Amino acid sequence: MSDRHFDTPLELSGPFRAPRQMLATQEYGGHLSIHDDATAEKLGFSGAPIEGPTHFSQFVPLLEHLWGQAWFETGRLSAHYQNMVVEGEEVKAHVSIPAVGETQVSLRAEKKDGTPVLTGTASVGNNGDESALDLRVKNLRPVEKLIILRDVHVGDRGAEDDRVTMDFDQHLGAMYPFTLREKLAAITEDSPLHTATGDASPWGRPIIPLEMVCVLCQFGRRATWKAREPNVGLFADLEIGMLKGPLFVDQEYRLEREVVALGETRRTEGFWVRTNICDCDSGEVLAYSLLQHAFMKNSFPTYDEELAAK
Repeated sequence: MSDRHFDTPLELSGPFRAPRQMLATQEYGGHLSIHDDATAEKLGFSGAPIEGPTHFSQFVPLLEHLWGQAWFETGRLSAHYQNMVVEGEEVKAHVSIPAVGETQVSLRAEKKDGTPVLTGTASVGNNGDESALDLRVKNLRPVEKLIILRDVHVGDRGAEDDRVTMDFDQHLGAMYPFTLREKLAAITEDSPLHTATGDASPWGRPIIPLEMVCVLCQFGRRATWKAREPNVGLFADLEIGMLKGPLFVDQEYRLEREVVALGETRRTEGFWVRTNICDCDSGEVLAYSLLQHAFMKNSFPTYDEELAAK
């Protein structure tokens, strides 16, 4: 970017998009999720929300514009979700324009009426910038009385040899009841990079879209931790980072998962899981996700009773 002679904040913005809802039949723990209209309305929401990672796609063209190929190889997007989006609502993504030498920008998304959807940061180059979620985790208050997450602890780890692959026509299970090909038909920002091979791609192979990296991490999920049921959960915070990216379609990866933090708000209990996506041969960490799974306190039938008894 060129030198600036004013300190006026500048933004790069994309168009309004209407993301698609693809989790209406999502199941976990033997029941439908918050992405089912009836379940969402029972908990006081106006309708079933769009899955949070979907919104990441709208930022990718903006970040490629800022940083080019480096964004796909060493980019990181870190977001805190503020308000849910239901199908039919339109969303616009914004990123700040960096000054010379800056490797991190702020970002936000909002609905047409100005309602904020998410805020966060994006960076490139793995230069040690403190992300939006780095700060959120650092500032978490100690928790004293967890009910739904009574049996989850910082340091809990997932299966040691959890291997996953994402190809175009592979059904992604009850958590994500669609295929990558179906997602690409509905994604807000499609690109030839998602299907290109040979000389048509800088890497010679199709890349997994940023929003689907979270799906890859969830698809192979075999963990030793378990939230008490019944419950209804949602994603409250998500960070996806490339250390040596991008990730490729039809490539096997090994996942390493660990609970790195616990927290709560007035309405939710949450735990934060870091998932390292590793090369199966060398063990090198190629990318990662940091995800806060939050659970609605009012979805656990005996929550108030158990809290009062503690």
